Amino acid sequence: MRTIKLTLAYNGTAYAGYQLQSGRPERTIQGELEKALFKVTGERIRPVAAGRTDAGVHALGQVVSFSTRASLPLQAWVPALNAHLPADVVVRRAEEAAEGFHARFSAVGKVYRYLIQNGRTPAVLWRPFAWWIPVPLEVEAMKEAGRYLEGEHDFSSFRASGFSTKTSVRRLVSLRWRVVPAGEGDLFLPGPAGTAPSAGESEGEGELGRLIAVELTADGFLYQMARIIVGTLVEVGRGRLRPQEVAEILAAKDRRRAGPTAPACGLCLVKVFYEPERPC
Repeated sequence: MRTIKLTLAYNGTAYAGYQLQSGRPERTIQGELEKALFKVTGERIRPVAAGRTDAGVHALGQVVSFSTRASLPLQAWVPALNAHLPADVVVRRAEEAAEGFHARFSAVGKVYRYLIQNGRTPAVLWRPFAWWIPVPLEVEAMKEAGRYLEGEHDFSSFRASGFSTKTSVRRLVSLRWRVVPAGEGDLFLPGPAGTAPSAGESEGEGELGRLIAVELTADGFLYQMARIIVGTLVEVGRGRLRPQEVAEILAAKDRRRAGPTAPACGLCLVKVFYEPERPC
């Protein structure tokens, strides 16, 4: 038996999340991948993922693993699977993994990116990938609030119900921000979070306003933790919460104290860390 590790990218708009839903007909990323694996190998394979992304959530660096008896050369996995996958799901990389590797349980950290379009008019081409907020946001206040969340904490206040874990303690390594003009024609693609705008760029210009990207790096995430954090920080940006109140919400360990869950469309799983690589 071989253990294969795949890195996937997908547009999650048309899917009910990564994981197959028992007794439900909705399309899932796992379901599409299983069909492609059967066509390539002739085996009924159940791939496991590093993160079971929700309906509408996207990925650039989702990792899945599975065992197989197929003798397909390593370099053939990517083109073979992509030939049978829908256009909005792509295998980016295939690797041989060590025996015992598990995409979920071997992971030591993840990076999620959340994108907000903050402008008077919605950017139509960004709508599947960003949360449109027409009200101006105070980004500096959001950054200040985010600093209270960095470090190791019990994130019970930022955890949705419906998923059990042994502990709610996680280490949020960093929140990194980038704010750039939305650009002409909806097509500006923001660079890595934390990069300053280019000379001559100004925040909030034009009716499309600006794109606000925040990258959350942690040793692990609770169910909907990233989206609840973003929803709470947006409440700060709107002026409905003071930055210091985020520390009180964290200490309360009560989901009712935090802000709303941000829409799924703005969230993207960017990277999964495995040993020996770890989040900084």
